[in-house]
Amino acid sequence: MNHKASSFLVAQGAMIAAAYVVLTVAFAPFSFKEIQVRISESLTILPMFTPAAVPGLAVGCLLANILGGAVLADIIFGSLATLIGAVGTRMLRGKNPVLAVIPPIVANMLIVPFVLRYAYGVPLPIPLMMGTIGIGETVSCGILGLLLYKALYPHRKSIFKE
Repeated sequence: MNHKASSFLVAQGAMIAAAYVVLTVAFAPFSFKEIQVRISESLTILPMFTPAAVPGLAVGCLLANILGGAVLADIIFGSLATLIGAVGTRMLRGKNPVLAVIPPIVANMLIVPFVLRYAYGVPLPIPLMMGTIGIGETVSCGILGLLLYKALYPHRKSIFKE
């Protein structure tokens, strides 16, 4: 990979991180708590198009959680959930995009409820929070993410040069 191509990927990752932060903070009332629909999680479809999305999403989530006032456990494990989801989506590139939205949904369903319980003391049962987080992730990753995929797919070669 030449210097120009690697610079382009770094810039892509930075733009994705910035978009994640802006969407999370702009929609803060829906981005945090036990019932959440993080609009920014729709961006977890982007690893289908570019490897730069994986670190971009992880850094974006990390920064959004810091700016959103999250506790350290949420900053670490919430960002880890997004990273795991992004890696899973990247591994499924070239496959059906419906399959590619599953890793971020599952990663967040399995990790975030424990963060809510043990970092924030949310008294709801963990299985219930898995359901509420799963529904929110299905809306953001599944519905909004697939709409984003559909919008970007025809332009993928001009937007996401690799």
